[in-house]
Amino acid sequence: MTRNYPFSAIVGQDDMKLAILAAALEPSIGGVLVMGDRGTGKSTAVRGLAALLPSMTVVKDCAYGCDPKAMASLCAICSLGAKTKVKTELRPVPVVDLPLGATEDRVLGALDIEKALTLGEKAFEPGLLAKANRGFLYIDEVNLLDDHLVDLLIDVAASGQNVVEREGLSVRHPARFVLVGSGNPEEGELRPQLLDRFGLAVEVKTPTDMTSRIEIIKRRDAFERNPDAFMKIWDKEDAKIRETMASARKKLASVKVDDKLLRDASTLCAHLGTDGLRGELTLLRASRAVAALDGKNKVTRDHLRRIAVPALQHRLRRNPLDESSSATRVQRALDELFT
Repeated sequence: MTRNYPFSAIVGQDDMKLAILAAALEPSIGGVLVMGDRGTGKSTAVRGLAALLPSMTVVKDCAYGCDPKAMASLCAICSLGAKTKVKTELRPVPVVDLPLGATEDRVLGALDIEKALTLGEKAFEPGLLAKANRGFLYIDEVNLLDDHLVDLLIDVAASGQNVVEREGLSVRHPARFVLVGSGNPEEGELRPQLLDRFGLAVEVKTPTDMTSRIEIIKRRDAFERNPDAFMKIWDKEDAKIRETMASARKKLASVKVDDKLLRDASTLCAHLGTDGLRGELTLLRASRAVAALDGKNKVTRDHLRRIAVPALQHRLRRNPLDESSSATRVQRALDELFT
């Protein structure tokens, strides 16, 4: 059995961890883009968090992992049996890797050729999006993936449904997942139109201080030498995160956002010149998720400040007269407007 490195044992990378926690809590944020050096814990954080989440209840034997309580989003097969008592089972939250060479058929699903040839049946073979439903879809080196595939993934992630119309098949099934893309910017960049579709974006760097580097090496070595003993050490810390997520899920719908906070979000976006209103919407949803993670009933300016850089830095246009990084420009705007 594969053991995942504990989420709580990751040293530093606080922005990345907060962004992934917020997106896991509130999927409508629209996923997370993590760009930076190799070997900085990007995939480790996703797998560690998924392992922390409680098992999900699904309709027994459903290929899409339908939620029996979400009647409106059941697949066609589960909808047929919805009027009777549905059998359920528990499954771990899925983390599905999307390889760079994956075809559109592999991702979306396609005609089951084997059944077509051997039984003469026209059946649908679910793709990776079906497996990722209610979990995480992780794409390493997302900046090297074909643009049309990234665009398609973001569309499905936003709508929560995968619709396949091809080869005489017409299939619609739930596909709600947290999209996490990662990559090294030195190997290529995403188009600005695609960058803007990710809800949050964070940059991770190799730690430069010796204390952090040594601590990372010690923990990783201890985990690889004896995973069970290492997991036991971090059980309590992981349990705290698990409780925080469970509590935040219950609280999220009741967290209030007043007009003054919305005005702050709009003022910040207007000051930075972000296009459209996706910036404000993401800022609103992400701030609310952060407030719920803090156990608060109302979003404050502090919550907005903590998530503003991940929510806005990838939406800024390049300024030839300002060589500062996007994160620096957002932070500078926060300081100018709200202090």
